[in-house]
Amino acid sequence: MNTLEILLFVIAVTGVISFGIWQGRSSTDDSTGAASGYFLAGRHLSWYLVGFSLIAANISTEQFVGMSGKAADWLGMAIASYEWFAAVTLIFVAFVFLPKFLKTGIYTVPEFLEYRFDPFSRTVMAIATLVILVGVPTASVIFSGAKVISGYYPDVPVLGNLTAACWLIAGLSAGYVFVGGLKACAWTDLIWGASLIVGGAIVAWLAFDALAVADAAQLAPTATLKDIDVNQLREAGAWERFTMLNAGTAAEGGKLHMVRPLDDAEIPWSALIVGLWIPNFFYWGFNQYIVQRTLGSRSLAEGQKGIVFAAFLKLLVPFIVVIPGILAFNLYYGQMAINSGGYDYDSAFPTLLRNLIKPYPWISWFVLAAIFGAIVSSLASMLNSASTIATMDIVRKWVKGVKEESLPSWGRFFVVVFVIIAALIAPSLGAPGFGGIFTFIQEFQGFISPGVLAIFFFGMLVPRAPRFLGWSGILLNAFLYGLFKWWLDDVVVDAGLWFSGEISFLDRMAICCILVCIYCTVMTILKPLSEPVIMPVNEDMDMTSSPVVKMLGIGVVVLTVVLYIIFW
Repeated sequence: MNTLEILLFVIAVTGVISFGIWQGRSSTDDSTGAASGYFLAGRHLSWYLVGFSLIAANISTEQFVGMSGKAADWLGMAIASYEWFAAVTLIFVAFVFLPKFLKTGIYTVPEFLEYRFDPFSRTVMAIATLVILVGVPTASVIFSGAKVISGYYPDVPVLGNLTAACWLIAGLSAGYVFVGGLKACAWTDLIWGASLIVGGAIVAWLAFDALAVADAAQLAPTATLKDIDVNQLREAGAWERFTMLNAGTAAEGGKLHMVRPLDDAEIPWSALIVGLWIPNFFYWGFNQYIVQRTLGSRSLAEGQKGIVFAAFLKLLVPFIVVIPGILAFNLYYGQMAINSGGYDYDSAFPTLLRNLIKPYPWISWFVLAAIFGAIVSSLASMLNSASTIATMDIVRKWVKGVKEESLPSWGRFFVVVFVIIAALIAPSLGAPGFGGIFTFIQEFQGFISPGVLAIFFFGMLVPRAPRFLGWSGILLNAFLYGLFKWWLDDVVVDAGLWFSGEISFLDRMAICCILVCIYCTVMTILKPLSEPVIMPVNEDMDMTSSPVVKMLGIGVVVLTVVLYIIFW
């Protein structure tokens, strides 16, 4: 145990959280109301707060543990599609979805469904979102964060115990969002987001340094192609060693390809056509704990600048998360082995931290604080958004006589309730049956994401789509996804009607989304609205866009294409 490292780490974390609480309690123009001030930071967020807040809310141990673990396993660079698809998705969100959301003046994504469809649709989505949000990503972030901290400090009281670390992370996250709401989250995200990029880059740099001097004979067993020339490997530099160890076609198991074979269990190339777009569009376009940051923008132009900035940062994430995950297996596969056979791939990034930064306390405190900050930031964002939905979509909607000034108190109440539920669930996620934290999160969101995506596209793009599609589309998708997951998948595969031995969850999402879209199309033809729905308008929002931001958005899309060409 290094006392200096722990001391600096604690000072950094408490300092940033205290700063967030101070900012959250500072005066905000309350002309927009108490609820707007607490849940949307008074709609006064500048582009840099929106951008860094999106990244800090998004990047957490879901990536550093889950995505890095998948990279260490067979997927390699292919898992980076979640990040690079996200960059393109964000550009679409900035110029298609955000104008519609800001124009209506909504607090929550489910609220949009009431205006376009009906109140029941709003309630159905609110309840479904709360169940998935609290039970899956919120609990998962607590667990994976505790896994990193307890793995790094196994001998330190509280920090070294997985369950105790879960409650510590949960308590710290709930603390500052309880006091300061979205404003506290946004200001701490500014620091955590910037630190995270720098901290991740430091780990990647140290990993390549370690690879350059590692014993070639020790590295050779991790090579994808087993006929690797050890003498040639010994003479190679860091990047050349990396490419030699992970070379080979995707069919041979090479880890440097974005496109996987059609029979890949998680990201077959077919998923790049439809399936992978579904979780991306749902997550960045209709997921409350992400969208809430953009709803707090002071204007359309500021929101679009922030989103485009976040899209650019997403292009960098694989270089600080995915590639280090691959390197972790090359360098420390022995430490990742488990007694029962195989490897604990989710331990890839914690293993890197333990071996690379622990000897340097003047660096390690910063990297650890940045990663811990990402954990706390994501969790605080989830709690803030869950409390917003529970307050605005359920309490304000259905509890009579609730006053505007009491809504923040309701929000704080739900923060406490939800963090307790998630912290109770979190320790159980270490069971092997979950199949990796990243897959667990992505797969179970499939019960809601394809249906939400379908009804929002119909709601926005088909003016005469009937109102009952809102709730029925969400419920139909949940039924179909469960039906395929627990029964029809096996029936289809056993009948020889599928091109591989199993249906990946991304392909399952695509099937469900297509079926819900067919349902929506048929119902629109049979029972179209007599007149298009007139949406409310927020007259106080500046809806002027920026031509420069549009050019920058195109630039991000072009860079994404270039990266796919390089790693094809």
